[in-house]
Amino acid sequence: MTAFALWRAPRAVSALGWAAFAVAIATALGGCKTTTTVVEKPETAATTGAGSEADPHRRAKVRLELAAGYYQKGQLDVALNEATEAVRLDPDLASAYSMLGLIQMDLQQNRQAEDNFKHALQLAPNDPESNNDFGWFLCRTRREREAVTYFDRAASNRLYSTPAMALENAGICLRQIGEDQRAEEYLKRALEADVTSPVAKYQLARLYLDTHRADRAQFYYDLLTQTAEPSAQTLWLGARIAHARSDSQTERRLSDELRGRFPNAPETALLNRGAFHE
Repeated sequence: MTAFALWRAPRAVSALGWAAFAVAIATALGGCKTTTTVVEKPETAATTGAGSEADPHRRAKVRLELAAGYYQKGQLDVALNEATEAVRLDPDLASAYSMLGLIQMDLQQNRQAEDNFKHALQLAPNDPESNNDFGWFLCRTRREREAVTYFDRAASNRLYSTPAMALENAGICLRQIGEDQRAEEYLKRALEADVTSPVAKYQLARLYLDTHRADRAQFYYDLLTQTAEPSAQTLWLGARIAHARSDSQTERRLSDELRGRFPNAPETALLNRGAFHE
């Protein structure tokens, strides 16, 4: 594993949003993402080969994989224990400190989380995953402008396999403080880096709708729906765009689909209230 997002979610969770948009769209589209890779079957002491007991670094990586797996499942206490053991086994494993930071962030232990993120970056200052993860932490703790610096560092690293993720995070983070023009630039760069990204398409459609450019919103929404399965979030966005464009037929069709497929979703409650501008 490496050192998630929404925003591609806290680190393992947001990786789910990136890899399985239709299943985890609420996570992927609702916030920043991180980039931990979680293996399907983490190594155990029985599978790491002869001599692994004498190799603290390898054992630490196994514990870190386990921590990421438990974190993805929401078992934070177990994940915390595994990540702590990884650090004990290999105090120089930067990604273990970043994993600790993510877990502690979700446990609302922000002071400890920040210390661990900073320690990870002291050990590996150019690591793109750790930079993205710390940026997500800063964004979540309302230090948006500072966060963008770390997203930039992650995205500019040529060895980073998912620069679009950091660019999306920067765009989402800037939207939190109303810097829509800069957010638009980052989200467009994210889509250039990954033309398949449902997150960038969704966020651009939302941005253009919120800034009263409904035709542009429709353009990116159409791109999104070509590849993404319908969800409560996408159907509600489409209905709102249709409402803004006075396209009553499309608005009615999407509204009916939202009510039929997701009757208990928060978006359906908004629709039933007619809250198209909230």
